Amino acid sequence: MAISRKIERELHRFFESNEKKALLVTGARQVGKTFIIRELGKQYDFFVEINFYENRSARSLFEYAGDSADLLTRLSAVVDVPLIPGRTLIFFDEVQECKEIVTAIKFLVEEGSYRYVLSGSLLGVDLKDIRSVPVGYMDVLEMYPLDFEEFAVANGVSSNVIDSLNKSFMNTLPVDSLVHEKMMELFRLYLIVGGMPAAVMRYLETNNLQEVVREQKAILALYKKDIARYDPEEKLYLEDIFELIPSELNNKNKRFILKNLNENFKFSRYSNSFLWLRDAGVALPAFCANEPSAPLLLSKSRNLFKLFLADVGLLASMYMNDIQIKILNREKDINFGAVYENAAAQELKAHGFDLYYFNSKKQGELDFLIEQDGNVLPIEIKSGKDYHKHAALSNVLANEDYAIPKAYVFHNENVSVSGKICYYPIYMLMFVERKELAQEMIYKIDLGALRE
Repeated sequence: MAISRKIERELHRFFESNEKKALLVTGARQVGKTFIIRELGKQYDFFVEINFYENRSARSLFEYAGDSADLLTRLSAVVDVPLIPGRTLIFFDEVQECKEIVTAIKFLVEEGSYRYVLSGSLLGVDLKDIRSVPVGYMDVLEMYPLDFEEFAVANGVSSNVIDSLNKSFMNTLPVDSLVHEKMMELFRLYLIVGGMPAAVMRYLETNNLQEVVREQKAILALYKKDIARYDPEEKLYLEDIFELIPSELNNKNKRFILKNLNENFKFSRYSNSFLWLRDAGVALPAFCANEPSAPLLLSKSRNLFKLFLADVGLLASMYMNDIQIKILNREKDINFGAVYENAAAQELKAHGFDLYYFNSKKQGELDFLIEQDGNVLPIEIKSGKDYHKHAALSNVLANEDYAIPKAYVFHNENVSVSGKICYYPIYMLMFVERKELAQEMIYKIDLGALRE
């Protein structure tokens, strides 16, 4: 059973373009990078895979190679697949283990006989040097856990239903009540299973949530193993921070408080820890914006942030007391707000948005701010019945200086509209997407008057 992923379209688009470039697919461990590239390889007559972690001797291929001809000669000596120009895809996996690939890939791309795709796990490594290959030689695609739409499709929700829900979202029309209830049930399941492909596959094969939790625990153990071996001399408290994410999200304001780790912590000293967890793809920071005005980057506060886990299913597995059953039963003693917000952060990030929130003593706090169509779009996540109560959102929308045209509130009920606010069921987060830039943006100034 194969799980359909949206990134497949991006991969096919890249290689159908016949651009003279390589492609680097990055992301946290266990998000499905290797699988998706092997599937792509089936489209080629010949597919070569070299894993620099498993095949350590392969690293020496690139250490002393002179030029592209030398590189290809060395490569042909260690593979048992014919290298046929124009018909072969060469896959370099775990490239963080072979920094020489940075120089090598430029030679290979310029030579032009074959197509190249690279992949590297971000956790426990530094891909900075590999990412810095000059523009023109390599593009980068980031891969994430399954978003909710991918999860829904994997569970058998038809494209007709997805299209119908999208129309309801676009036209702010209520969803059929039976469809709404089933989609809410599926969303609650997503809070438990999450989007790590191995966990999703385990659920699809067994429908056993205990098996899913075991898979998630194995992934967490792998993450912690990598964390433990990363830069032990610096003692960056990576595992402490990672372990603290669930409890920090459970706090009232959900903001990450360094003093909960150590009374003497200063952000300037430990900022690398948070950057590492972010770059590793296992944590998603949402930074505080001092003003809800575009561009949000200009008002970003680098030392005030919320820290979410990159996968809501992993978050659920880190909580104790059989939270999975409590989520399904909608028991009241669970802080659904924390779990809902984590799912929202994961969804928005997978759709290409930078994550911000807003907090003001006078106006209150907004869960998320994103930029869409050149405007700031406030997003509130409500897990309870009082989803019409949102003082901070009302305050911000009433402020003419911000000139915010609309806002979204995601909750458990059906679609409705009130003034500038669109109220959507929480599963409709899957339709909040970045608009793609036009393929061409041609602009020419007539400077004739300046030439006389």
